[in-house]
Amino acid sequence: MKLTKIDALTLDNLFITENNDAFVLAVKALSDSGLTVSTAESCTGGLIGKMFTDVSGASAVFVGGMITYTNHIKINKLGVSAETIAEHTEVSAECACEMAERARVLFESDLAISATGFAGPTGGNEKDGVGTVYLGISFSDDTVVYRLSFGQLSRDEIRTRTAIFAAKKLAEMLKKG
Repeated sequence: MKLTKIDALTLDNLFITENNDAFVLAVKALSDSGLTVSTAESCTGGLIGKMFTDVSGASAVFVGGMITYTNHIKINKLGVSAETIAEHTEVSAECACEMAERARVLFESDLAISATGFAGPTGGNEKDGVGTVYLGISFSDDTVVYRLSFGQLSRDEIRTRTAIFAAKKLAEMLKKG
C-alpha cells in the first residue's frame, strides 16, 4: 500500500482549476482500457457509485458497490479484518486499503475504490479531524491510499469532493497506464 497525503490547499486548487465531469472521463478511461470498477463506501454513503451510474454507458464498466457505514458491515459483509479496525480504527489508511481490496475481490472487478472518513460536522480524533477522508484505489497488484484533508467544509462538500477526487485520480491513473 502506498499512502499519499493531499492537503486542503491542494484540493482547493484541484477543484478550482478543473471541471467536474470527472466521472465521464473515468467511465471513458475504464471503457478504453477494458476494465471494470466497484466501490466500498462509508463516509460517502454510495455517492461514488451514484455518480458513476449517472453517466450513460457506465453499466459496461461499473459492476456494483457496497455502503459499509458500520464496522459490523465492514467486517462481516465486506471482509475487513476486525484486527485492522481495532488497531488502526475504521478511519485509517489500513482500513481504506482493505476496503478497496475486498471490494475488488467481492465484486470481481479489475479495480475498486473505497472511502472512509469524518465528513462532519461531528467525529474526528487527535490524528484525523473532521474533514479527513482516506480514499483507496485497488488494482490487482497494488493499492494506493490518499489521505484527503478538507478542513471545515460542509458534510456535503466533503462527500462530493471525495467522489470527484476519486474519479479524477482513477482516470489519471488509467491514462498513465
